[in-house]
Amino acid sequence: MWKYCLKKAIRVVIVMILISFLSFAVIYFAPGDISSMYVTADMSDEQKANIMAELGLDKSMTEQYMAWAGRAVRGDLGVSMSNKASVWPQIKGRLPATILLMGSAMILSLVLAIPLGLWSGYKKNTWVDNIISSIAYMGMSIPSFWFGMLLIILFSSILGILPSSGMHTVGETSAFDTVRHMILPCITLSVGTVATYIRYIRANTIGQLGEEYVVTAEAKGDSKVKILKKHVLKNTLLPIITLMGMNLASLVCGSFIVESVFGWPGVGTLAMSAIGSRDYPVIMAYVMLSGFLLVLGNFLADLLYAFVDPRIKRGGTESGK
Repeated sequence: MWKYCLKKAIRVVIVMILISFLSFAVIYFAPGDISSMYVTADMSDEQKANIMAELGLDKSMTEQYMAWAGRAVRGDLGVSMSNKASVWPQIKGRLPATILLMGSAMILSLVLAIPLGLWSGYKKNTWVDNIISSIAYMGMSIPSFWFGMLLIILFSSILGILPSSGMHTVGETSAFDTVRHMILPCITLSVGTVATYIRYIRANTIGQLGEEYVVTAEAKGDSKVKILKKHVLKNTLLPIITLMGMNLASLVCGSFIVESVFGWPGVGTLAMSAIGSRDYPVIMAYVMLSGFLLVLGNFLADLLYAFVDPRIKRGGTESGK
């Protein structure tokens, strides 16, 4: 197991280095001159040269990348061009709001998708399956920004029972008030995820119900509910582990669209604002953080796969991979 984890960890480090380089290269080759944000028309050539030297823009691409990566390793992701504040404290300050919203949406998705997917697969080609599958197809097809605006019009403008934006009411900091503000964005984020999870769980349930161990359990007289809960559920959740690993990046980095629609003060809103103002240090930090978390999520998913299904670990060892 340790050998398997070490091989995976080495690959993760290599991919992270490549991600950091690509994050830097995308901004380095982007159209426009970064120095124009600092240089004014009334500056002398000597003053312009001093600013270029301070920013490190007079060095080669390799030297600039090494200097940026060295500072990033020490937690210095640069200074925002928009507000002249350090980038990392801004991201760190918005992380709790994003993790709270995205984590709640992920839990809600699992709570709804697992029983619906199992029941849909068990009732294959019946009216129950058709209804659940139709809802899942609608969930995957609906654009999140459109669904979010629809919820705002219905529950905020017409019914007036839920707030339309923000994380707190002015002058109110109670947990109940935060939960009321979370309901609409949480539902909007969960719709697409629930639909995707239902389709994966349904397909795996149908496949597992045809396996010999299920026939054996039925021959022993186990009830359908016991077979689904004790035997089928564990095997149908394997692809969900992969999907959750891929969603780890969004758990921390937030959602551009949903956070913007609901005015949620998270990392996604910060990144959206940075793109609009061409704030390169914030964009580079966001892209690198998203990539790192996506790789780490897949790394954790691989480890969970090996833990849940030991055949994967043995297969990798025997083939020398």
